[in-house]
Amino acid sequence: MPSEPVRPAPSLGPVQAGRSLAVCALIGVAVMAAVDEIVFHQILHWHHFYDRSTSGIGLLSDGLLHTFELLALVAGFVLHADLRRRRALAPAHGLAGLFLGLGAFQLFDGIVDHKLLRLHQVRYDVDVTGYDLAWNGAGLVLLLVGVALTARARTRTAP
Repeated sequence: MPSEPVRPAPSLGPVQAGRSLAVCALIGVAVMAAVDEIVFHQILHWHHFYDRSTSGIGLLSDGLLHTFELLALVAGFVLHADLRRRRALAPAHGLAGLFLGLGAFQLFDGIVDHKLLRLHQVRYDVDVTGYDLAWNGAGLVLLLVGVALTARARTRTAP
């Protein structure tokens, strides 16, 4: 007995560009937090999230960052799946949001955590100028890519 082809579910509402951007920005923040925590905290051992106390407190702060990052990633993907299920995902806005989240986390960490709050530095016992320039420069590039992608997505969806 031949089966009927599965028809896609009808759209449950209009595409949600703003929500797509925000959800994917959350995913971007979580991904960059994961990269920071895995590469710089665990693999290279350059710093902990909070380095102004004992190494035990540093490890605890890394665990809390890891918890935040995992919760943000799960929440982001649940919200992303909901957008897809309802056929409301705007892919171009989602890609822009991803880059905005990546860059925003990197710059926030580099400017606020490293310089203003002095929670930690990129690296210790070296001149951090080059590291700071690379860290914040990479964040700025990611953020600018996100801004450019946002502008492009908006022009493509403008009435």
